Amino acid sequence: MTEKLTIGFLPLVDACLPILAHEHGFAEEEGLALDFQRDVSWATVLDRLLYGHSDAAHLIAPLAIATTLGRGRPAQPLATPFVLGLNGNAVTISSDLAAKVAEPGKLADPVALGAALAAEARIRKAEGRVLRLGVVHRYSSHNYMLRYWLAGCGIRPDEDVEIVTVAPPFVADAMASGEIDGACVGEPWNSAAVERGVGVIVLATAQIWRRGVEKVLAFRAPVLEARRPAAEALIRALLKAGAHFVDPANWEENADILARPHYIGADRELILGAISDRLVLVQGAEPVDYPDFMFQHREAANFPWVSQAEWLYTQLLRWDGLEYTPADAAAAARVFRPDVYRSALAGTHAPLPGASSKVEGSLERKTAVTAQQGAMVLENNTFFDGRSFDPDDIEGYIASFA
Repeated sequence: MTEKLTIGFLPLVDACLPILAHEHGFAEEEGLALDFQRDVSWATVLDRLLYGHSDAAHLIAPLAIATTLGRGRPAQPLATPFVLGLNGNAVTISSDLAAKVAEPGKLADPVALGAALAAEARIRKAEGRVLRLGVVHRYSSHNYMLRYWLAGCGIRPDEDVEIVTVAPPFVADAMASGEIDGACVGEPWNSAAVERGVGVIVLATAQIWRRGVEKVLAFRAPVLEARRPAAEALIRALLKAGAHFVDPANWEENADILARPHYIGADRELILGAISDRLVLVQGAEPVDYPDFMFQHREAANFPWVSQAEWLYTQLLRWDGLEYTPADAAAAARVFRPDVYRSALAGTHAPLPGASSKVEGSLERKTAVTAQQGAMVLENNTFFDGRSFDPDDIEGYIASFA
């Protein structure tokens, strides 16, 4: 018997796995029929999920934690048993600004770019024209990665620069109108700004945190428990879709699928660039290779590491000006559900980590790690500033930024 699941999503390349699980029959193989609800803002995706209009959603990871903790609305517990991808975002700034702080056509060094941007921000602030940067939601990895990088380069978010919210499909419009000077957004919307000649890609978020958690598959926690077999079937289908997605032989076909109007509805060449880690950084230039710009499959990329949820919790505290509490820390950690992921894939060929938490940012080279099932090697997961996050010392980590 086929079970139906409705999945909410935003038109972004990293919504690919549920879409491809449906289009290539992986969901059907697992006894699922997937329907999709396309929206243009994360707030609407979340509303549909919370009000039962969708069963699961392609969601920015920090928003799942903020919703569980009652930030911005009454608390409702969410659960994320699968990570849809790591990284995949970029920082794109106006052509005029890029000419002052970067070398258009090359991805910048994060530290050097930050220093140049800090100097420009001081000039603009003194002139009464504070730099304004866009992010896709207050509780997004885009916001946290951008703030983490800016602060690490001596730029005070909300004081030296203004950070505002812009829905991903409208970032190029906001840059064209002069409403924002730059943005941190997912593909293909950086590339859309470049194609229109209104922006230049200067940094990939993978340069800020090499394996930063990005989108997740989110359920309301009671729905996950009530529909646990279907959720586990979906995890298996998504993992198959991930293997298909990263195979170069399938890039062209998958770009065609994702470009359809009811999915991403953008130029398939821009989508293909993101899929193949080849980005045009400035209008008219040749594509630049940046390996693992998007990260959808290897190294347990889809595993919901509890330590990643806890890092996001530290950033929520940092930028919302909140105090650490053990109860909130525990609630944030519970949002990521490695137990469901393990249950779904036990007995398959999928590798499963031996632990559910790790020190984030601690690896500079390939490292074999203990596995519950199969063999597992993790690669570089560093932060640009050399810091690491030990989930056993959350309070110490938060205090280190004071």
